[in-house]
Amino acid sequence: MRLAVDTNVLVRFLTWDDEHQSTLAAEAIEAAEAIVLSTVVLCETVWVLRRSYKLPHREIAATLRDLIESRTVELDRPAVEAGLTLLERGGDFADGVVLFDARRARASRLVTFDRSLRRLADSERVELLGAG
Repeated sequence: MRLAVDTNVLVRFLTWDDEHQSTLAAEAIEAAEAIVLSTVVLCETVWVLRRSYKLPHREIAATLRDLIESRTVELDRPAVEAGLTLLERGGDFADGVVLFDARRARASRLVTFDRSLRRLADSERVELLGAG
């Protein structure tokens, strides 16, 4: 069985903060032949782990890397790797995905108000609006 997992199930599985729900999440995930993780679910999961659980960037990145390497996981690997790369550099996972999607779409440039994104992007194609 291929199982798509929602953010709340993935967070329970990763944090084990609610015994009952975490057990149900683990049983479902471990019984599946393949786990389908959408990029949106991973973006939301990182946001929850940062904001609600106050976990450091590197710990979240390591946890996600273990997850995607330890199971038969189906995901948009290039987009997820881009998100993890930026997360490991102290940036935002979702910003890494946004950068990747802009490159994949062959956008001439990506505009943002986010100074951190501009600084971490290592790309002249990322333009900071209102700067200057």
